[in-house]
Amino acid sequence: MKRLLALLIAACLTLSSRPALACDLALVLTIDVSGSIDRGEYRLQVQGLADALDDPEIADALVLGQVALTVVQWSGARQQAVVLPWRRMLSYEEVRDFAARARGVKRAYSGSDTAVGEAIGFSTAQFGAVSDCRRRVIDISGDGPQNAGAPLSAGRRAAAEAGAEINAVAIEDIGRATPITEFYRRFVITHQGFVLTARGLADYPRAIRAKILREVAKPLG
Repeated sequence: MKRLLALLIAACLTLSSRPALACDLALVLTIDVSGSIDRGEYRLQVQGLADALDDPEIADALVLGQVALTVVQWSGARQQAVVLPWRRMLSYEEVRDFAARARGVKRAYSGSDTAVGEAIGFSTAQFGAVSDCRRRVIDISGDGPQNAGAPLSAGRRAAAEAGAEINAVAIEDIGRATPITEFYRRFVITHQGFVLTARGLADYPRAIRAKILREVAKPLG
């Protein structure tokens, strides 16, 4: 009996001394709030993001990977803000609460330019707070090319050097002379990144769900 008790105590001590499962993914959700995004389009973006996080398949992957999430809003030069700080998705309650907060988050900027490079640089700087996460991804959405701020190439290069992957949702205005999808593919995403196209803001909820699912559903380990 004493030997059995000793074995049980040893087993408990061994389990308690094991390190917790490290975060699989740190994901910066980076949302365009420049002047081309009106009030209704802003609501479509935040509601689409919240609906994606509430999706059961995405929630499963977030909890399984103990994914760390933060939300950044961006616009022109020196206009980037963390509107939801880093949070670990350790339970379904955490996911539901984060989604609810995302749904109600206030707009940080309006009526300004489009500084994509600075949005990427600012997002890259956020990873220092979640250094234990195995993967780093910047998930950026936007509806226009860069027209302000620091050079885009420098921001993308800094992200790649920091080990971060950049993926994008390109919000297309049908009939635009220069497709935004091609702009994001050529100048924004990193080598291993990808672009999904939203055919207007109404298509954004579908696109952001598909993109987040692709990012978080990668095999763990």
